[in-house]
Amino acid sequence: MRIVGGKFKGHSLAAPAGQATRPTTDRVRESIFNILAHGIDGFDLEGARVLDLFAGTGALGLEAISRGARFCQFVDDSAEARGVIRRNADSLGVIGLVKIWRRDATKLGPCAPQPRFDLVFADPPYGKGLGGKALQALVDGEWLNTGAVVMLEEAVKIDIPEVPSLTLLDRRDYGDTQVRFYRFGKMGEPLEDPQA
Repeated sequence: MRIVGGKFKGHSLAAPAGQATRPTTDRVRESIFNILAHGIDGFDLEGARVLDLFAGTGALGLEAISRGARFCQFVDDSAEARGVIRRNADSLGVIGLVKIWRRDATKLGPCAPQPRFDLVFADPPYGKGLGGKALQALVDGEWLNTGAVVMLEEAVKIDIPEVPSLTLLDRRDYGDTQVRFYRFGKMGEPLEDPQA
């Protein structure tokens, strides 16, 4: 697994042993960042504050930093995953641009007093109903700036409940994976296909 774009492109990332963590594939990660760069009106990753929930290896948040985000907060309740994220951030020399939290991403609590976020990645274990709960926790805890983008990755067969204040912009399927993009706090327009 590698960083696929930006200033750290090609840099290898460590992953936890075993099957507990399922990293987003390089191909899907590349597609996610293409959509963020070219398919969402008014969104700019440059200088964004990023929140990476169910962070696993930290690949999504570190990819965002590689491509210009100014800060990423990683949330994972696994000690092994948090250790891997720390090693990966250290190997990129960006440990000063990150925070790593032990927390249940479905029970975030309030964001305050820290600043809110512009981009959120949520990549829960597939098929356990955690994605919808995490989306609701983001809204309830006021973690999102107006216009923030939320990306949720889940198994393709799973239905995600609607969350008030989050507008579904787009859904893409990649094999057994679905990727959804939401915008917070204002109605979004459907995305154009960046490869069209």
